[in-house]
Amino acid sequence: MIHQKTFKDLKIIEPLLKAIAIKGYTVPTPIQEKSIPSLLLGKDLIGIAQTGTGKTAAFILPILQKMSEKGSKHINTLILVPTRELATQIGESIASYGKFLEFKHIVIFGGIKHKLQVDTLKEGVNIIVATPGRLLDLLNHKKLTLKDIEYFVLDEADRMLDMGFIDDINKIIENLPKKRQSLFFSATMSPQVNQLAKTLLTNPIHIEVATQATPIDNLHQQLYYVDKNLKQKLLHKLIRKNRVTKALLFTRTKSRADRITMFLKSYKVPCGVIHSDKSQEKRTKAIENFKTGKIKVLVATDIAARGIDIDNISHVINYELPNNPEVYVHRIGRTARAGTKGMAYTFCCAEEKSYLIKIEKLIKQEIQVINHKYHSEHAKTAEGKNAEPPIKRGKDFKGNKTKKRKPRPIHKNNRKSFSQKEKLKNKQKNK
Repeated sequence: MIHQKTFKDLKIIEPLLKAIAIKGYTVPTPIQEKSIPSLLLGKDLIGIAQTGTGKTAAFILPILQKMSEKGSKHINTLILVPTRELATQIGESIASYGKFLEFKHIVIFGGIKHKLQVDTLKEGVNIIVATPGRLLDLLNHKKLTLKDIEYFVLDEADRMLDMGFIDDINKIIENLPKKRQSLFFSATMSPQVNQLAKTLLTNPIHIEVATQATPIDNLHQQLYYVDKNLKQKLLHKLIRKNRVTKALLFTRTKSRADRITMFLKSYKVPCGVIHSDKSQEKRTKAIENFKTGKIKVLVATDIAARGIDIDNISHVINYELPNNPEVYVHRIGRTARAGTKGMAYTFCCAEEKSYLIKIEKLIKQEIQVINHKYHSEHAKTAEGKNAEPPIKRGKDFKGNKTKKRKPRPIHKNNRKSFSQKEKLKNKQKNK
């Protein structure tokens, strides 16, 4: 019989073991088992792991242990994340795991008054969890220093780059001491992410706990071909007839998220919404209501939902398909956690068919097609331009600039256009 390692086998100290036991954990996840021993030895690390793999504990536990062994009087740990929600989530994890230690932490992000954060910093903290923008703002105003940082974590690196934080990250790194232990985590490993990792890490160990973009085994995926104007009706039918107890619904845009929320509320479906235009207070309240079961549908954009780690999500609903296939895997990974079963509904209209093809190619499987009342054969058989979003003025659907429109042909009897005639007329007048 193969012996399954425990946290005690990983040489975790007693105060942390006690906190882990309270949370109900006994056996480390693969990324924890592979990461913790090397991190306790002070090595740099690059970890490729999907959401829900336990990577937060994989870096918090060894950092807290090393801080405990050495002692800490200054800010010596910086954890940099892309979103407010992920920052809050990690802050809660630090509080839980460090329950029996004396260290203080602060979560720093925008949407909260500077004074509250500055006052907390003055009182003294050991660990900072922050989004790049607000941290850089405080650094520029000399409200804190990072000269004593010994442990630096860059989490969700791929999303950081997607959100355009690369310049802010580089400026923050300039404020860090060169001698430090650096940890780098990402769900995917693009050439850009790889290049960033090379600038941050020194002889890192490389850990990948799952094949990139591999869906969870106990997750059932269903595909619904439907015309764009019938998606709301299909959504209402699925929520009403199926056992949707706690659903996370994704859209691509903030305006769409708001419209869907209003639609669900009109049918008395308890729901909330989070996106970057919502105040931090409203976002926090919506997530808390979702956690406690006060609402059963949380509507979100991908950026706002990054870092949400909520247990017992029964369904993920892809109301709109993401244009990045890896985002799809990140979305559906919010359900079917810790051995539970989960369901992912995906709506696909004709103009999203090209996105679907890329997703199925990435996950190396065809998603089960479900016949239903609002089924669209037009969406199912869409090809070529019909399977792509309409090109917006000035940019195509990928965000690339479109070619300038060709000028209208001039009639053979009128070789000079009106504007050319006017220029010539004005030129003659000036003479």
